[in-house]
Amino acid sequence: MKSEDSQAFSHATGGLLLCILAVASGILDGAHTDTGYEHYAEPTVPGMPAFLAMPANCLINLAYVLLGWYWWRAGDKSRQAYFQEIFALMALFYGPTQWVRLWTQHHRAAVLDQLLTLPIFAWVIAWCLFLENGWEPYVFLAVEVTSLSSYVLAVLHPQGFELALSGHIIVVFWRVLKVQRRFGNASSIWIIVLGTMCCFGFVSLKVWDRELAQWAFFSRLTGHFWSKVCDVLQFHCAFLFLTLMSRRRLSSAK
Repeated sequence: MKSEDSQAFSHATGGLLLCILAVASGILDGAHTDTGYEHYAEPTVPGMPAFLAMPANCLINLAYVLLGWYWWRAGDKSRQAYFQEIFALMALFYGPTQWVRLWTQHHRAAVLDQLLTLPIFAWVIAWCLFLENGWEPYVFLAVEVTSLSSYVLAVLHPQGFELALSGHIIVVFWRVLKVQRRFGNASSIWIIVLGTMCCFGFVSLKVWDRELAQWAFFSRLTGHFWSKVCDVLQFHCAFLFLTLMSRRRLSSAK
């Protein structure tokens, strides 16, 4: 790996390792998670290995890896590229994390899955702050630390994770609209609309996973599967919007 790539990679992997250590320590064991195949509408396939017991829900996690690989701009030294590389690495790490959760159905794997969801949304906030205010590394670090700290709500209340995630989504939407007003154009408006629709699908299809299974369309490719499709698409929309805004910020500064 080239030296110019090492900063983003070390920061992303360092953050991942800290999250793994926190979960492994047991301090987050009190968080509520859903474990067990009964919580998923997709039926397990007899005879399949555990890591493919629910083929659709397992294999969709490859899409996160492909997305992260597609957007990873290794070798670019610019600060805009730093944000993009971190975000791409988050996607690369998130897919396998979700797969391990489905594979093991272990409580701590589920906790790690939830825990890593929050800083991904928080990184969109940090990137927006960079676009508005410039390079403020301690502010970005504070955003991520605050995001991870909010997971304590999951330990304190059964719906604490949902509350923390909802707060992240609201703040993301607010910061995105601020960046749109400053640097946006017609194309970025449509990206926001598509991203918002995907975010709604990500949340609602997962919540209604079992209820939707009564319909033939959702019998094998279930609500949870389509929720992950929407999640990958909203991830992609975030990349499209933020890289477009980065280019427009640079052109406006000339």
